[in-house]
Amino acid sequence: MRHGIDHRKLGRKPAHRKALLRNMMNALVHAERIETTVSKAKELRPLADRLITLGKAGTLHSRRRVFSLLTDKEATDKLFATLAGRFVGRQGGYTRIVRTGFRVGDGAEMAIIEYLPAEEKKAGGKKKKASAKKAPAKAAGKKKEEKETARPAAKKVKQPTPKPTKPRSSRAQTQKTPEGGQG
Repeated sequence: MRHGIDHRKLGRKPAHRKALLRNMMNALVHAERIETTVSKAKELRPLADRLITLGKAGTLHSRRRVFSLLTDKEATDKLFATLAGRFVGRQGGYTRIVRTGFRVGDGAEMAIIEYLPAEEKKAGGKKKKASAKKAPAKAAGKKKEEKETARPAAKKVKQPTPKPTKPRSSRAQTQKTPEGGQG
């Protein structure tokens, strides 16, 4: 029984794994979306979320911690300037992993990991909700009358597609040669 399983090793030694994840964090901050394998994306997600949490704090200490993780000044500046401000009203879950299929070379399952886009706040959203609640109440009496008088719609039955027939086996299709033997 193996105790203390903490993370995926990704087939690398600790120093190589740390460098890989650092490079992926930098790429994710710069591009805000990268394609990688599912297991690497799942390992990257907590680190990417931690970067945003530190960026939201906005202190000198958090800036130094982010720089120690990224070791890239441009990425650190972008994180504090744009990315952290995007998630001010959000308490967590800053990234999304979308599976995209399988890699052609080795069949590894691929995924896109990306930072979520900025949420658009709708102006007058409360008014729309209130009017939407009142509208069905008025139309409820009309719907009951329509249900009683209207016939139920006929359901469309999906016609099965004809299956292609398989050719007969090669033994059945043997041809006779002009001498009378089989060929």
